[in-house]
Amino acid sequence: MTALALPLDRRTLIGTTALGFASLALPGCVTTPRGSRAVQTGCLPPVRVSPERVVRTVAGLRPYRASGFVVRQEQLGATRLVHNYGHGGAGITLSWGSSRLAANLGLQGHSGPVAVIGAGIMGLTTARLVQEAGFPVTIYAASLPPDTTSNLAGGQWHPYGHYRESAVTPEWREQCRAAADYSWRRFNLMAGEDYGIGLLPTYKEGGPETPFVPGYPPVNRSLAPDEHPFPAERMARYDTLYVEMGRFLKRLTEDVRRGGGKILVRRFASPAEIEALPERLAFNCTGLGARELFGDLELRPARGQLAILPPQPEVRYAYTGRAGYMFSRPDGILLGGTFELDNWSTTPDPQAIAEIVESHRRLFDSFRCTA
Repeated sequence: MTALALPLDRRTLIGTTALGFASLALPGCVTTPRGSRAVQTGCLPPVRVSPERVVRTVAGLRPYRASGFVVRQEQLGATRLVHNYGHGGAGITLSWGSSRLAANLGLQGHSGPVAVIGAGIMGLTTARLVQEAGFPVTIYAASLPPDTTSNLAGGQWHPYGHYRESAVTPEWREQCRAAADYSWRRFNLMAGEDYGIGLLPTYKEGGPETPFVPGYPPVNRSLAPDEHPFPAERMARYDTLYVEMGRFLKRLTEDVRRGGGKILVRRFASPAEIEALPERLAFNCTGLGARELFGDLELRPARGQLAILPPQPEVRYAYTGRAGYMFSRPDGILLGGTFELDNWSTTPDPQAIAEIVESHRRLFDSFRCTA
């Protein structure tokens, strides 16, 4: 199994780990007297999972690079080009921070308008930071929200599957931590219904989450058996941010336009076409598209598949573990669990979707108590 930056129990991989979920013999929920009433502790409302309740299935391609994301610059004739791509399963995690690194690198000594190539989360956050620095910006993109890969992301802030442990340098690790730290703080400042960002308790099989940046996660501890309903020997809880990607990207696109930015639909076949743009500074935020456009063959697709159920407002928590992962958002319940390297298909696989649904059905049917 490929070594990744974080433990693999965050999202079980189809093809490397069985999705079947066996119930464990654990004690039922404890009741604690409180006056004349008995109060159950550790109880949660289960997700109602069945094939009939699946309203949509999707498959998206993460831009994975074993040596991590790229922020660097090069010269294309008279045009300075700054790359900002290759974030794997940590696009949300690193978005604002990585784009800040790119903007700081590119804007030094620059005057005049700026081009951003790509309208996913990297392109939009880069464009906003360029605008905040006082520069006019034009986004050129083959696809616009809601038709970008970023729109298919599950929305958890926590990073996953974005580098291989043995392939990165200490300098890159420090760069990654700095990017995540800024991004965490920026997302917290934007939290609320406006951008579809909120903190949610996440129940994880195994021990507490590995701290990624100072102060994150704000809640992070092991749970006793009577503090949760999951049929698992060891569980932990941590709090993290979740982003409703459709709402977030729509609002960010509106922010760019309100800030005077232009957004043009255009596909580039070669770097020479970027060099021919009127802007003398361009940011490459093309994600997986940088493989073909700039010949970065280290970029590999890592396919993730989701089965989406109708929203359950009473389910105000998330889960990661052997069954895969469940993220509860206002726009639906997302069930996932795949990280399929080198699979270029954006068509959901019915068998994989069926396994995701069945593993979660067994998980929630095995709850030892319900709220």
